[in-house]
Amino acid sequence: MARGAIAAGHELTARAGAAALEAGGTAVDAVVAAGAMSWAAEPALTGPCGGGFVMVRPARGRSALLDAFTAIPGRDLPPGRRLVEVEQVLVPFDQRTTQVFHVGSAACAVPGVVAGLHALHRRYGRLAWAELVRPAAARAARGVATNAGQKAVFDAIRAILISTPEASAIFAPGGRYVREGDEIVQTELAGTIERLADDGPDVLYRGELAQAMVDHQHRHGGRLTMADLASYRPVWRRPLRSAYGGHELTTNAPPSSGGALIAYMLAALEPFAPGRGAGQADSLRVLAESMRAAGRRRDARFARLLHRGGLAAHLLSQEQVQAGRGEIGRALQGAPSGVPALASDRGTTHISVVDGEGNAAAFTASNGSHSGVIVPGTGLHLNNMMGEEDLAAGRHLRPGHRLTSMQAPTLLERDGTVRLVVGSSGSNRLRSAITQVIVNVVVHGMPIDEAVSFPRVHVEGGRLDCEGGLRPDQLEQLERWGEQLVRFDGLNLYFGGANAVRRDDRGELSAAGDPRRSCFGIVLD
Repeated sequence: MARGAIAAGHELTARAGAAALEAGGTAVDAVVAAGAMSWAAEPALTGPCGGGFVMVRPARGRSALLDAFTAIPGRDLPPGRRLVEVEQVLVPFDQRTTQVFHVGSAACAVPGVVAGLHALHRRYGRLAWAELVRPAAARAARGVATNAGQKAVFDAIRAILISTPEASAIFAPGGRYVREGDEIVQTELAGTIERLADDGPDVLYRGELAQAMVDHQHRHGGRLTMADLASYRPVWRRPLRSAYGGHELTTNAPPSSGGALIAYMLAALEPFAPGRGAGQADSLRVLAESMRAAGRRRDARFARLLHRGGLAAHLLSQEQVQAGRGEIGRALQGAPSGVPALASDRGTTHISVVDGEGNAAAFTASNGSHSGVIVPGTGLHLNNMMGEEDLAAGRHLRPGHRLTSMQAPTLLERDGTVRLVVGSSGSNRLRSAITQVIVNVVVHGMPIDEAVSFPRVHVEGGRLDCEGGLRPDQLEQLERWGEQLVRFDGLNLYFGGANAVRRDDRGELSAAGDPRRSCFGIVLD
């Protein structure tokens, strides 16, 4: 029997979590160690100033969800502070697919990830906090070689990573932009991580690091204040639960929308999925129509219930699920109809863990698409969550209110045992990535590495984006049915970065990191 398994966004991230398991730690200890290491190994995606969510399923007990996502800044804003607007950057994924990112000091929301990991560790951790966090400081100081997946991310957001002198010093030292194999050295961040290891989150929320962030925001027109940081608290929430394919699905709950949309897509497509082969035109079309059905639910009522309560009950009601199934069924008889494009936090990483005792944890964290702002003397990369289009629905709310997110750390259980731990990066594509991994495992019976690496589709506006590797004759059939396809040449980071751990019917563990972002999975024998 394996002693545990972990999948994460980088080999060093996964190995840090595996080391915690080998030292006798729990799945949560592995999440803390891996999460800290991701700050050194995945600097464009995550960091101490990001936000995230953790789903924990103890071997004995019910699942718990920790909301450590970012919050709206501006509490006790000093009179006369000069405020600026977010800056716009156009980022390409390939020659045909681009997204607008909003960055700069005005884009920074109140960070939550360090406070969240610390609260998680207090409740479920076994090893010492400093023992788990400190290895990341050593690695940040030593440097991390840029792999192919990281290089693809760096290239996509190059305009952001050279937008300030501090960011350029990390990603384009001496004026030479980072290449594959180059070491990313973060000496100042290493010192900050050492402080976090020794002092815990207080130094980031009330101490010198907090003051450095706020002073920088004051000089450059951001809204973050000391009152924002001092008042931040992680929130334990009740997870969203639903059924799919004989499993119990446990995922992120409102005020985040990603988990509810995943649960809805799975509920809507369930009657259509069995018997259809993975990658077949009819199976791909069912997936596309489930995405469109979910998109149609994102109306004014959706936005209202997301922040006021009641969204999950509304979205997963028999009336709404049957309506979605009806839309899918009708679309299968005629031409599909498009839905508006969706946007969300882009720069995200995910860690999935199951330990040898059966405890499971799923941790998704994000710095947005990176603000381009690094606070001098600290190495802290500020998030750009206030610049994300999909979060606009909550911006009218008071400072301190949680922003929404597409992040969706997710578990599947059967017969009281966790069978799948999964999450993803990738903007609004993370919900379609997670959905397709789940369908690949539950419906198509794929082993976890195949389920994660199988080519994906994604609805964006009136088009259907299709990854390379799908059969040409099946794509041609989709076009005959009226789909407007955008064909990618191969696997592409645009389609997310899903990392997953699976336990099969024999109790054997397997782990898979997404090859689209050079992610990594380890099983401890």
